[in-house]
Amino acid sequence: MNKLKLGLVITALVAMTGIANAGGVGYIDYAKVIDNYDYAQKATKEVDAKGLEMQQYLVDKEKEYKALDTPLKKQAFEQKTTQEFKAKEEAYITLKNKREQEVYNKVHDAAKAVMVEQKLDAIMDVRGVFVGGMDISDLVISKLKGMK
Repeated sequence: MNKLKLGLVITALVAMTGIANAGGVGYIDYAKVIDNYDYAQKATKEVDAKGLEMQQYLVDKEKEYKALDTPLKKQAFEQKTTQEFKAKEEAYITLKNKREQEVYNKVHDAAKAVMVEQKLDAIMDVRGVFVGGMDISDLVISKLKGMK
């Protein structure tokens, strides 16, 4: 029984020491950071332009399709258009994923730098914080503006 009490006391002391040395937890509002990050805005515009290009492609192809006069021509046109659109769609998805990953990596690197500067133990997403923590969103935005 005495060993159990001693173990509990040691555990409590270790836990209290850990709390005393903790640098704290920061949190980031990712949407706010993205809204205030020029590179993210440019990437979004580039992806959106590619999406609009695909929509215009479909509108143009629909006009061409309506002008065809035989079922055989229509069938061949559909097959060709489906293949072309698939290729465009894959290119769009690749571009979108690439830009999103680039933005995420840049925000992650900036947040990591702020974490070190502020001597924080961790950074969470704002949606995971109910009470407490330090909002570092503006610090990350400032860091991103200084990064090239």
